[in-house]
Amino acid sequence: MIPKIILGKGPDATRRTIGYLFGKGRANEHTDPHLVASWNDFAPDPGRSPHRDPKTVEAQLAAQLDQPVKMLGDKAPKYTVWHCPVRAAPEDPILTDVQWADIARRIVAAAGIAPAGDEEACRWVAVRHADDHIHIAATLVRQDGRRPQRDYDQRAVQREARQIEVDYGLRRLKPGDGTAAKRPTSKEHFKAKRLGQDATSREVLRLRVRRAVAAAADEAEFFTLLEATGVSARLKRGPSGDALGCNFALPGDTNDKGEPVFYSGSALAPDLSLPQIRRRLATTIPETATVRPGNPWHQATAATERIPHHLAHSSDEVAQGQLAALGAAFDLLPLTAPATVRPELERATVAFERATRSRIAPDDASACALRRSVQAIWKDSARHGDGAGLAMLLDVALTAVAYAMHWHRTRQHAQQQAAAEQTLIHLQAACTQITGPVLAGLASRAPSPQTKRRYAHHLQQAVHEHAERILDDPAWDALATVLAEAEAAGHNPAAILNRALSQRTLDDAHSPARALTWRIRRLGERHAPGPRAQAANAHFVEGHPAASRPQQPQARRR
Repeated sequence: MIPKIILGKGPDATRRTIGYLFGKGRANEHTDPHLVASWNDFAPDPGRSPHRDPKTVEAQLAAQLDQPVKMLGDKAPKYTVWHCPVRAAPEDPILTDVQWADIARRIVAAAGIAPAGDEEACRWVAVRHADDHIHIAATLVRQDGRRPQRDYDQRAVQREARQIEVDYGLRRLKPGDGTAAKRPTSKEHFKAKRLGQDATSREVLRLRVRRAVAAAADEAEFFTLLEATGVSARLKRGPSGDALGCNFALPGDTNDKGEPVFYSGSALAPDLSLPQIRRRLATTIPETATVRPGNPWHQATAATERIPHHLAHSSDEVAQGQLAALGAAFDLLPLTAPATVRPELERATVAFERATRSRIAPDDASACALRRSVQAIWKDSARHGDGAGLAMLLDVALTAVAYAMHWHRTRQHAQQQAAAEQTLIHLQAACTQITGPVLAGLASRAPSPQTKRRYAHHLQQAVHEHAERILDDPAWDALATVLAEAEAAGHNPAAILNRALSQRTLDDAHSPARALTWRIRRLGERHAPGPRAQAANAHFVEGHPAASRPQQPQARRR
């Protein structure tokens, strides 16, 4: 059940609100509008007065609601109308008028509009014009001339809505922490539907601005990328001339006057205000001393593979920074993916957006490696290759998102936990689509049975507790192939296997064979050690066959 509070102002605010509630709606969606409850239980009902002109009854109802406001004259508050639609979920049962009346009374009491038993409270009505929702309209002057005590009314009605869901057996929504992106309004939904668009302008802008932030190395590039995607940006400047905020608009999205419809960054999402964007960009400006050559897919995979360690052992601020960087990676990855995988990745991106924010301030500097490597992938389309890079990155991202779900659960971030759970569904589907062909291609080049038996022996010695599961895994042939390729490149197979095992435990891997395949492929593409180092590695492996199996996740060198 979703209540949403809207405030109205102006001399005709009450009349306009009542006219809308008892009218046909913007798309003729209102059916049988009528009162289900009111402040005195006998207010005039335009929907149940068959022998009177409905417009006359609407005017009478608005006048009665407005009476306490008019008594104050020029001392009336700026905002005089409190409007709260309350909507049930599509799968909820259809409630009766009596049930909706009870819900309306509980909502106005929770908000401080009309506390139970207060005969001098504000005047209000509840109008039903559809099966699944009601609208509560109230005037913001009590009948004794005072203002209602409605401090934090949005939070209060949300808490009451959660209890109503329990009491009526309705779908139970997750409690929020005030960091969710603002939902599109019904007006925005109707506009998108009228124009034949799948998403509202607010949703499209949110994704485009997020992608520009994820891809940009500095503020100048951020605005250049926005322009390239058709987004208009307008800076808000203070008296000193300094930019204080930024508004965004889509081409062709205009109001009834033909003017562009601008949304402030914070109206798109709390982390898209100009100060928040600048804070994040400040941590992604390239520093020559820290930029290292190499395959960005490998670097991004290595950075993502370290996220579970940070979530388990680092500070909350570092962990939150890692999740924000992972969300930025998801923003850009669909642009690098094959067309067949892109829809699932897009859905994963939209779902995980909610899991990237909480009340914990992120340490963005802790996740520079992931941000820069994903930017390098996005900027160099020639590196997309056969999909192996994306496959290995998505495989480790599955574990990272599973850890994110647990991290949010332990901190009682209910909405973020649910978002991570939804992300896992889409990410698993995308991972299956992309890894299947890649692993099949590797398996088609599997070495001889004799070589595979030798590698199996190394596995039994190095990771006995996982060996049987790995050897039974469909990805075993692909693992044998990358071991053979690494050996052909000059690596000692036992040594490189132990190095792969030392990077991180396999206990939480979805597929240990797949995890080892990606790790050994990354290690195998590095320069092979010289003969003296080869001999030292072989001597160490013979004397310490199980020394490389860590019990806890640990950071690793690249």
